[in-house]
Amino acid sequence: MLPENSLAWGRSKSCIRELAAYGAARKQEIGPERVFDFSIGNPSVPAPDCVSEAMRELLCLSPAELHGYTPAPGLMSLREAVSADLKSRFGAEIPAELIYVCCGAAAGLASCLRGLLLPGEEVIAFAPFFPEYRVFTEGAGGVLVPVPPDGKLLPDFAAFERALTEKTKAVIVNTPNNPSGVVLPRESLQRLGDILRHAQRRFGHSIYLISDEPYRELLYEGAPLWVPDYYENTLVCYSFSKSLSLPGERIGYVAVSPKAHESGDVFSALAGAARACGYVNAPSFMQRVVEKCLGRTADISLYKASRDLLYGGLTELGFDCAYPGGAFYLFVRSLEPDAKAFSEKAKKHELLLVPSDDFGLGGYVRAAYCVPPEMIRRSLPAFRALAEDYGL
Repeated sequence: MLPENSLAWGRSKSCIRELAAYGAARKQEIGPERVFDFSIGNPSVPAPDCVSEAMRELLCLSPAELHGYTPAPGLMSLREAVSADLKSRFGAEIPAELIYVCCGAAAGLASCLRGLLLPGEEVIAFAPFFPEYRVFTEGAGGVLVPVPPDGKLLPDFAAFERALTEKTKAVIVNTPNNPSGVVLPRESLQRLGDILRHAQRRFGHSIYLISDEPYRELLYEGAPLWVPDYYENTLVCYSFSKSLSLPGERIGYVAVSPKAHESGDVFSALAGAARACGYVNAPSFMQRVVEKCLGRTADISLYKASRDLLYGGLTELGFDCAYPGGAFYLFVRSLEPDAKAFSEKAKKHELLLVPSDDFGLGGYVRAAYCVPPEMIRRSLPAFRALAEDYGL
């Protein structure tokens, strides 16, 4: 016998990966310039020069220094540098001892949930949300509770308050959001914090807010907000995947707010969970690289130009799109209730759009616009033809 949940996760297919594989095959068949692949969120802008410069410099180190094990929570020099960077940027007082370097935000999320949850406890996620939230939660023995959005794809706080129960242990917030690109305003974070503090008093136990922040630096208007400023029991999961255009290098960190209840024990629990998952340490070479690149980001002006081009082009054609203040995704309302059927019809025009069902919300498709602007321009006639199929 094998665990049913592991079998189910292994056998289930990612619609994003399937669509990307389909796109790769179509490009071989008819040529890449004729396929409009908006399926996968792979950063397309180059990493900043500091990355290659740091790599060349580090190659002078001895093999043991360059490729040897680091402490499980990461190099102390990197943790101290992250602490200083957070203080410089946000005024945040996060001691290095509460920063855990991990294999990207995904490993951070999985470790946080496994460290926090007792069997049967609930985790609330605001739809639309990254599909792996469900796997991470269920893998930790918990139950994921989706909360629908309001008409602007912001949290429906009335529904959120109804979803809170004695079993609620954690809430996940993701801003800028994957898949919608929507950014939570200050007022939403304030309301979220107020509701959670009230819920803690009502139920008599801690509820932790996990802020999933791989897109924090991909913000086109204004400056990022520091989520622990709005709620004390917060854990921040950050990744350098998007800010430094290094998604495959799997490097990030978890920062536990020192104001969180029993913050030291929370840190120990997530560290123990990471150990139980077999995360010996984050890649040692990349730890040293990002330490030298803290405070630097890839040039996101291309993403902003692509955002403006795609959002402007589709809204002009009559599509209803959520305005993406960050990340590199456009969430487009499907022209029929069945988003999967709409995605299939889009493929007839060589448009590869991800249906929203796996994101916890039906009726939309996601377009990842981290693609060359010329591809977006070439795609607009195909979008026009798709709209005409529906009489738009």
